Amino acid sequence: MMKERVCLLLHGFTGGPYEVRPLAEHLESRGWMCEVPTLPGHDGPLRDLYRTRYEEWVLAAAAIAGELTERHGSFDLVGFSMGGLIAAYLANRFPVRRMALLNAAVHYVSPGRFVRNAVRVLRSGEIRVLRSKRETPVGAVIEFAKLVRRLKPEIAKIRTPTFIAQGELDEVVHPRSAFYIASRVKGEKTMTVYPHSRHMLCFEPDASYVFRHVERFFSEEDR
Repeated sequence: MMKERVCLLLHGFTGGPYEVRPLAEHLESRGWMCEVPTLPGHDGPLRDLYRTRYEEWVLAAAAIAGELTERHGSFDLVGFSMGGLIAAYLANRFPVRRMALLNAAVHYVSPGRFVRNAVRVLRSGEIRVLRSKRETPVGAVIEFAKLVRRLKPEIAKIRTPTFIAQGELDEVVHPRSAFYIASRVKGEKTMTVYPHSRHMLCFEPDASYVFRHVERFFSEEDR
């Protein structure tokens, strides 16, 4: 009897499960049981984020990882943006079988790239995106910066087989983040840069390729 395949997917800062839900649905259609939690203070009014600290985001993810470990022994793991750093933390403490990091938030975008994206957003009418950035509490941004500083060193400790995905047009996380991660992960690793994708990787033109690549990587046998 085949062992049940389980995957934990973690969303990004100011986001929610919707950011990784398309990938979760793809994996579920291929036989995975997926857990897609909401981190404390997220997926609601952004002003609610000021009430939470970065430790709460990490501890909430760790609690779910602990439950999955108790129930299944091991599991696969996906981390998007900020969730990528939390995933690195979990992979170093729980029996993660394989991990995928999607646009993991290591290096921030250059000012020039951000401005070019802002112009694109204005021209396309995606004003809601800019408004959401403006409404993010300053205290929450500070907590996010603390999380990056605290968890970035976890990358160099990773021995879990890792798939690194990066949108080449990412306007939030600089594409060099993927190269930074690939140069430091100690275990088996593979990296793919998607030329037509910005930050929201699961909704970009290359999304179907991302889903298939993650599925294929997770389907490989442990070495």
